[in-house]
Amino acid sequence: MTLMLVDSASLWYRAYFGMPESLVSPQGEPVNAIRGYLDMLSRLLIQYRPNRLVAAIEGDWRPSWRVELFPEYKSNRLADDGEEEEPDLLTPQIPILLDLIEEFGIPLVGADDYEADDVMATYAANEPGPIRIVTGDRDLFQLVSDEPDVQMIYLAKGISNHDLVDRNWVAKKYDIPGDRYGLFATFRGDPSDGLPGVKGIGEKGAALIARHYASAEEAIAGAKNGDSHLSPSLQKKIIEGVDYLSFAPKLVACATDVLLPNVDTTLPKRPKSLEKIYEYKNNLNLGSSVDRLISA
Repeated sequence: MTLMLVDSASLWYRAYFGMPESLVSPQGEPVNAIRGYLDMLSRLLIQYRPNRLVAAIEGDWRPSWRVELFPEYKSNRLADDGEEEEPDLLTPQIPILLDLIEEFGIPLVGADDYEADDVMATYAANEPGPIRIVTGDRDLFQLVSDEPDVQMIYLAKGISNHDLVDRNWVAKKYDIPGDRYGLFATFRGDPSDGLPGVKGIGEKGAALIARHYASAEEAIAGAKNGDSHLSPSLQKKIIEGVDYLSFAPKLVACATDVLLPNVDTTLPKRPKSLEKIYEYKNNLNLGSSVDRLISA
């Protein structure tokens, strides 16, 4: 009973930038993100044949508890109005897309003060596998596991060339134990989320730390004890980064205890009604994109 978890925002951003802006409705409204999202979801359903499906959405893209830990969290994405910066032509497409997803009978699940990552992590931690997480966000590499069977459909190279990520893939890619991506990311940082990591420690240093220690606490103890696995320079950087490391692991980790609504995740065999779906199809010139998802 495979459960597919779709990182909706990741998918619609990828759809928006991957599809031409010339895709518009008869009234000239942009529909490229809508069509791209529906097309990608259709292909994924056909390829992976999940029995269950959830479209995860953001309850809050900058949860208050993460901002309290680190005020600069995702501040690099803030627009002047305090909201998340997004392309002008994408914004009006999102409410329509969300409505369409619901009309197809696919549950949209979010939680107040949590990101979509946390929603998917909670499902991954508490549902039986197999689980397939659809995203272009490498942060979620921390969720892959062998038991339960949690793998990531990683869309960084596009839908046609996507990677199916498991712990072995993570281990080969970063030269670290496959279950320590979160620790590796804590030390390395992530500019896309405004996370600096430990000052002076890049990917190679973070990988070395993740190979020899299972937690930030262990790495700090190793640095303070002059562990030979760490160069004097790396020991010094870890010790100087103790303040950041006191909260960074919680900041980087996905929450796995989110209170989620009780929804039926069973993939419907067909939409309950096609009336509104066809209305959108005809009014917005969604054509084959709608037909493909109905077929899938």
